[in-house]
Amino acid sequence: METMWISSEQLDRAAQLLQSEEVVAFPTETVYGLGADATSSQAIQGIYQAKGRPSDNPLIVHIAQRSQLMELTTYVPPKAQQLMDQFWPGPLTIILNVKRQAVAPEVTAGLATIGIRMPDHPLALELIRQVGRPIAAPSSNTSGKPSPTTAQHVMDDLAGKIAAVVDGGETGVGLESTVIDLTSEVPTILRPGGVSAEEIRLCIGAVEMAGVDKQEAAPKSPGMKYRHYSPEQPVWIVETDWADTVAKLLKKGEKIGILASDDVLSQFQTEAIATYSLGAQSDITQASKRLYSGLRALDKTEATIILVQAYKKSGLGIAYMNRLEKASSKC
Repeated sequence: METMWISSEQLDRAAQLLQSEEVVAFPTETVYGLGADATSSQAIQGIYQAKGRPSDNPLIVHIAQRSQLMELTTYVPPKAQQLMDQFWPGPLTIILNVKRQAVAPEVTAGLATIGIRMPDHPLALELIRQVGRPIAAPSSNTSGKPSPTTAQHVMDDLAGKIAAVVDGGETGVGLESTVIDLTSEVPTILRPGGVSAEEIRLCIGAVEMAGVDKQEAAPKSPGMKYRHYSPEQPVWIVETDWADTVAKLLKKGEKIGILASDDVLSQFQTEAIATYSLGAQSDITQASKRLYSGLRALDKTEATIILVQAYKKSGLGIAYMNRLEKASSKC
């Protein structure tokens, strides 16, 4: 299969492919999604096959307007309405009870719930509108690898395995959406992401945080069960002991790649074989945006180990560290 590279001016071509049960990657504000018609089992199976994704890992369904909700769920609770008013379109996925036969069974992985979000990207919204159906879309990478934040990242992983990729430039957030379960007694964040727990609590009150590394037999959200976001080379998280860590690895003959803030990089330019900047030390937003692209870039160098800077687990830093810890070989 030859994978088409589709520009933003050719969006109708991507919509036609999706209507024909093909799999198409497209940009969102978080990462690039791997889209297929959520109502077609054949199309959804194409996602799992292209990614090599475990079949018990449910998919998030993307919509372009609130009216599509009642096609997918039996009830939208008041707290869901509040969250949608505040954060949609945006990087927040809400888990609700799924309407019987609303989507292909492969979308929900056999669960009675469904994750739904409205992406904050003009190309994604227009594509969904043109298709006229909800679009299921996990990240458009090989399962377990860093999520893609450019169209080229998608091609690096999935060229020849999917029908097309829509080029919308670099994504803005760089980390996947927050996933919140509103079918539990207390709203529960299953996956931290682009909307922080603090922001959600300000909107709807009490919220629990699930143990994101909990090995559940039937996870309700992507990112809960399997190792994710990992490049080929081992990843080590470094908090403060940079000099000691670098010295020990060099003594062992390792070729070091460093993904860190400008302050850290300025100290180890001569010791590292390759570096990638996360931006200013104080800017967790920029660091989160650059995390996946940095992992991918350093994985293409001669580095035999990648050292990545830790950030404080607060606000967006919780999501950053969640992804980094899942990518790492050693914390």
